[in-house]
Amino acid sequence: MAGKRKTNAAGSSNGLRGDVLRALGVLKVATADQMQRLCSPHLTYRHTLKKTASVRKEARTASHRGAANDLRRHGLSVDGGRTRGGEEVRLLTATGLEAAGIELDRIPQEMGGMPKTAGRSGASHAMTVNETVIAMIRPKPDLDQLTKEPAEAQVAARAAVDAPEGIGTLVSYATEVGLPATGTWKNPGIGSAWADIVLIAPESGVPLLFIEADNCTEEAVLIAAKFDKYMRFYQRTVKDTDGKERPMWRTRWPVPQHRFDDASHPPVLLVFHQFGKRSATGQMKTVAGLTRQHWQGAWDSEYGFHTYDGKIPIVATTLESLREHGPAGPAFWRFGRRGRQSLLDAIGNPRRHAALTRAVEQREAEAGRRAEEEVAEQEARRPVCEGCGTKFTDDRWKAVDTGGWGRWETHPHLCDDCKALAVKSRHRAELAAREEAAAEEARALEEEHRRMDEEAAAERKARRFPFPFRSRP
Repeated sequence: MAGKRKTNAAGSSNGLRGDVLRALGVLKVATADQMQRLCSPHLTYRHTLKKTASVRKEARTASHRGAANDLRRHGLSVDGGRTRGGEEVRLLTATGLEAAGIELDRIPQEMGGMPKTAGRSGASHAMTVNETVIAMIRPKPDLDQLTKEPAEAQVAARAAVDAPEGIGTLVSYATEVGLPATGTWKNPGIGSAWADIVLIAPESGVPLLFIEADNCTEEAVLIAAKFDKYMRFYQRTVKDTDGKERPMWRTRWPVPQHRFDDASHPPVLLVFHQFGKRSATGQMKTVAGLTRQHWQGAWDSEYGFHTYDGKIPIVATTLESLREHGPAGPAFWRFGRRGRQSLLDAIGNPRRHAALTRAVEQREAEAGRRAEEEVAEQEARRPVCEGCGTKFTDDRWKAVDTGGWGRWETHPHLCDDCKALAVKSRHRAELAAREEAAAEEARALEEEHRRMDEEAAAERKARRFPFPFRSRP
């Protein structure tokens, strides 16, 4: 125990240190509070009897703070300064990032970069990125860990469990991912985009989603310019391992070819946090106007939906709406549409899906109608047994079909049962006729024998008296 305490003076377990490594490996910079809410959400509902919120927060984050301190003693993490709210943030060292990659089962090129000036500027953007990830995942507390807590805490935890699901888990996300319009994956060149968050959750219907977080401090024109970089990245092609040219992004993320309906490019989600002076709603509208050439579809008047070939589905929301509704709620505005939708509807094309579904249903209905007509026509042509009046079975009809072996059928106008009776009756008649013929033959033979006997008797009698009797004079 003494040796363990010397190695991990804060007394953290291997599991806790692994949680912190994974969290920092994904988020790059985070507070103990964020790591706790992501990795151990049940702790949010502990220590509820403590007097103040700050004391409760101190208690529920103590384990993760201790794990981060132990990682720092091993040279895997460093203090990253403080947020504007005074919370301490933690960063991974190069060695720590490598260790996190092992925990996440990711190669170094998949780990993403480190956020710039995270600690020196109060980490406001990094904190918004982290809060976006948490709001997207909506971690559920383990109720089994709260059986000894007060009833009010258990009720609150139950409400969180029963709330709509989020999308993915921590390992579904990556941050600070370079999208090289030029250069390589490892070293993106000038003009490349850097996605704040990349989400890969095909099990939730989101095989690939890029997320940009904004604190309403950046000018809308600069945000819009990011989509020029996204488009350059999407349009970049490289030779794949099979020798064929493919969009570069498809060599890293094997999304099904038609997963985004008719849109050839993956969607981008903008999350605005009302932190700066600019209006989040105003930012959305301005960015939408400046990026119209990238997202505006073509109206298909015949089928009643837009097509988005070669366009980017751009969706926007606020962090507050995302927290309130989650990905499944009406929190997302797809540029060019009215109203709010769920994330899956916003990044998809519901009208097109509905139109295609109707078309498929109509084709299936027409095919069903034709099949019914064919069945009716076939039934009208089905032979009827002349013996009992029942319709022939399929097998019987096939057997008597004159186009096949039916030309040798002995009773083509009878069903199987009537044919069996007819064959049996014929066999009986043939047997009776044979018996009658045999009896007639026996009678004729007997008569012939009788006649022959009579003739033989007469002949014997004639030989016995050769001369006639004469009377004496």
